[in-house]
Amino acid sequence: MCLGALVHARIDTVIFGTREPKSGALVSHPIGDFAARFNHSLKVVEGVLVEECRALMQSFFAARRKS
Repeated sequence: MCLGALVHARIDTVIFGTREPKSGALVSHPIGDFAARFNHSLKVVEGVLVEECRALMQSFFAARRKS
């Protein structure tokens, strides 16, 4: 759903810190497949503050599991 929103909004570049291996759409499907299906291209930049982002995500989901 978020990938569809990016296409419809004509976002040029998505920048993110770390991957979400279970369901991250931008990296779970090759960008080549993405480009072939839509009439909009998207640049993806990953790895910005990887360790900080990973720690933030892990602490967030650890807290959610405890609730």
